[in-house]
Amino acid sequence: MGVERDNEEQTLVKREWLETRAAQVIEVVIEGVDILDRIRKSEAKDDKVIKAVEEMKWAGVKVLRDEEWRESDRLMLKKEKVYIPKDEKLRAKVIRLYHDTPVGGHEGQWKMTELVTRNFWWLGVSREVKRYVEGCDACQKNKNRTQAPAGKLMPNSIPEKPWSHISADFITKLPLAQEYDSILVVVDRLTKMAHFIPTTEKTTAGGLARLFRDNV
Repeated sequence: MGVERDNEEQTLVKREWLETRAAQVIEVVIEGVDILDRIRKSEAKDDKVIKAVEEMKWAGVKVLRDEEWRESDRLMLKKEKVYIPKDEKLRAKVIRLYHDTPVGGHEGQWKMTELVTRNFWWLGVSREVKRYVEGCDACQKNKNRTQAPAGKLMPNSIPEKPWSHISADFITKLPLAQEYDSILVVVDRLTKMAHFIPTTEKTTAGGLARLFRDNV
């Protein structure tokens, strides 16, 4: 190029070299799969797509809204991406082809969304890809953990005598009986002996101390 043209913009890869029709790309990615035929035969449509198709039929054209929607080979394309009808099994199959195959490599949510939307589009594609990836057993088993490793379990020491270590809890929201609506449960960790003490939800810290003193 020479030093004198060093600051000029130079085109290394021409735009037309990269332009490929959506259907041609799809045939390379999912060769041997009847996805396109199933899309053509499917009758399930989103309301937005039905409206676009009706407008195209009414106007007698195959391109609508500045080429946002167009029809090609009995396929509806949105910005050159094939629209997948409102068929859960068909959409899941498309995601599975990009995710579960060796070429797909079980990528994460955002990479999978980018791969699927290179050739396909439907309303809520990101949400469905996320749900599929989160439900993939292989991904959940092999994904990196962001939390620190858990430490070793440390067993509690065995009490040396009864009532040296206890646990206590309240059972509340019980039907009112003799002006009581709660039970204080106190259990000895060594003997598993328990006291069930009637009380109320309004018991204060001082009241709790008196219950221990009088009943345990």
